Amino acid sequence: MSPQPPYVIGIDSGTQSLRSGIFDLEGNPVVFATYEYPTYFPKPGWAEQEAADWWTATVATVRACLERSGVNPADIIGISVDGTSSTVVPVTEDGTPLRRAILWMDSRAHRQVETIAASRHPVLKYVGGQDAVEWMVPKALWLKESEPEVYHKAARIVESTDWLTWKLSGKWTASVCNATCKWNYVQSEGGWNAEFLSAVGLDDILAKWPQRVLFMGDQVGRLTPAAAAELGLPGGIAVGQSGIDAHAAMFGLNVVRPGRLALIIGSSTVHLALSSEPVYDPGIWGPYPEAVVRGAWLIEGGQVSSGSVISWLRENFAYREECEAKEQGKNVFELLDAKAAALPPGAEGLVMLDYFQGNRTPLRDPLARGMIWGLSLKHGLAHLLRAAYEGTAFGTRHILDTFAASNFHVQEIYACGGGTKSQLWLKIHADVSGVPIYLTKVGEASTLGTAVCAAVAAGAYRNVEEAAGKMVTITDRIEPDPEAHAAYEFFYRQYVAGYPRMKELMHELVHHVEGA
Repeated sequence: MSPQPPYVIGIDSGTQSLRSGIFDLEGNPVVFATYEYPTYFPKPGWAEQEAADWWTATVATVRACLERSGVNPADIIGISVDGTSSTVVPVTEDGTPLRRAILWMDSRAHRQVETIAASRHPVLKYVGGQDAVEWMVPKALWLKESEPEVYHKAARIVESTDWLTWKLSGKWTASVCNATCKWNYVQSEGGWNAEFLSAVGLDDILAKWPQRVLFMGDQVGRLTPAAAAELGLPGGIAVGQSGIDAHAAMFGLNVVRPGRLALIIGSSTVHLALSSEPVYDPGIWGPYPEAVVRGAWLIEGGQVSSGSVISWLRENFAYREECEAKEQGKNVFELLDAKAAALPPGAEGLVMLDYFQGNRTPLRDPLARGMIWGLSLKHGLAHLLRAAYEGTAFGTRHILDTFAASNFHVQEIYACGGGTKSQLWLKIHADVSGVPIYLTKVGEASTLGTAVCAAVAAGAYRNVEEAAGKMVTITDRIEPDPEAHAAYEFFYRQYVAGYPRMKELMHELVHHVEGA
């Protein structure tokens, strides 16, 4: 059945690009448009973007969707935007950025993480005992200590989601998703803990954060005339609150009840699950009360570098294969995956640690770094690619094992993101984890999930659970191979053992480079 009006727009502001999509209320996609923007790496471990690029991308993609689809703008009833989590930007009251945004993957605030952990404040029990280097509070503290003139001039210190939502609606809000998962906000305890913020040196930060904290799917307000004119849309349509891009994908995958895990494989990989009970473990992010769905606890794992490692391999080592693929009229990864698939589990003796920008969970070490060992002159790019696929899958297995150690067992994985384009990578994930992986009709689950928020904000559904149930369709299931799962056990043990043996050398190297 072809899509029918009315329509909603979901906007997914990711790490490497922004994607907009128009959907009907059954979740059928009408059209997508994508716009890429650069990331800047001024120092090792640092990563920044220009906020203006996000809005340029928003305008370009929404207009492209309208032009390509022929959809009548009057038939669009809602719009919403997600963003990368903990991408922090200080701005003036009128939204003018005061510096480049500090991207989620930036690990400069590791000393601030130590300061925050030293407070031993009770609120940290909701985040496994300490904040991660990527999060809002460490980055805000870094700004205050390292760039005090920017910090004090900033009327607002917000995330990319908040800034883009303000551009649409003219209203400053925070998503309960971002605030709970990354800003030490606890809904059940009254929100932010002023005593905690004061203890870590951010007694003045509350004045810089939005005071309205909304659930995903709540209506922020209406599209402003100025934004409508730029986007080519009618003014006054509902603007829905979304949240973190990966967490919006939970709605786009219909992961809205316990037992299911959302696996979002992009530049990073995120593992998200809902629990009816809190799960406390230092190797797990959370438990986050009501961060995504009212009445449920969110638990989270994550790998900082996954798709970004694959991109690194291509950009730096695949020139010959790029030329070969071009001659054959193929995508370079189609060629590389075929070669990597011919290799056995273990890539003929290679193991890769995927900690290129540190480790989120379960190690929680921003100073961890990537490694490849077992190299010989036999190994080529296909071996390195397979080792990278396996290393990132081992990282996922390590996280699932940490969940299981706290008596939370994942029975089904629902996957999305750019990584799902590789059938080999998905099969390796299934074989390594021993858990079946499901795919959905709309692979762009974050974009669809944000459209779910727009549909709820527009009044088309009562809540995000109902909307997700109506707008998501399962299309495929990848079963794990027991023989391959057994073959991976040795290499998985090598992966887990590698970090503790190299941790001291990794840290010494990072500190030496920083000192230089």
